[in-house]
Amino acid sequence: MTVYALAQISIHDRRRYDRYVAAFMPVLAKYHGRLLAADERPQVLEGTWPYEKVILMSFDSRESFERWANSPEYREISRERVAATDGVVLVADGFPGR
Repeated sequence: MTVYALAQISIHDRRRYDRYVAAFMPVLAKYHGRLLAADERPQVLEGTWPYEKVILMSFDSRESFERWANSPEYREISRERVAATDGVVLVADGFPGR
């Protein structure tokens, strides 16, 4: 079953975050993740939203997501993201058969 990871972040150290971004795609691709959206100016249609950027990724399964998230390569680069941003990351299961 497809799993989606949704990050909502505010960036407070652009230089460190840009280092993370520069290394991100090769690591995501290595673990067969797909970047579906990354937007620093999403349109808020209802309510208030305290973040600056939204990132949406998909993985073939929760196991695939966990291999990526816990991989030595991602753990290494994620230090930059953690130091440079505030936010939340959500993981949601897709519908069966999709």
